[in-house]
Amino acid sequence: MPREIVALLLRQHDLAWRLASHHLETLSTEECLWRPSPRGLHVTVSDAGHWEGEWPDHEGYDLGPPSIAWLMWHMVYWWTTVIERSFGDASPDQSEVACPDTSDAIRSWLASLHEKWQECLGGLTDDDLRSTKRTKWPFEHRPFGDVAAWVNIELTKNASELGYARFLYATRAAD
Repeated sequence: MPREIVALLLRQHDLAWRLASHHLETLSTEECLWRPSPRGLHVTVSDAGHWEGEWPDHEGYDLGPPSIAWLMWHMVYWWTTVIERSFGDASPDQSEVACPDTSDAIRSWLASLHEKWQECLGGLTDDDLRSTKRTKWPFEHRPFGDVAAWVNIELTKNASELGYARFLYATRAAD
């Protein structure tokens, strides 16, 4: 049962997770809710006390920069969705993904998604990665290895966005 590709993707994922963890480590809820611009994607608090992310109708730069809260909601959304559609029987849409409303709770949730992803991916073979059987989101009819690589890229991108937003927050002008 060859697992060279699985091992490579898990090593990449571990590196991306360490970068994300660095930016998540001391993050406060206040920092999450800060908006770097008057315009930009943000969250609202649902009646159940969860963050719900705004969903853009386009991806143009004129949307403005997202808040850290939105970035974290987005991470919970895409990671939950890919795990559920690839390894579960659920097919949640964005409104069904409940994101906690504190930085501590989200940090814990993301750590559990990281562990779940490692467990799921670690149970596969290289042949499983070549198969399209599990490929349901965000792609279809492509090898599942493409999905696993996308998870690594998306996590790295989100970690970079979190770091950049934290730099902006740390150097903001005093209000």
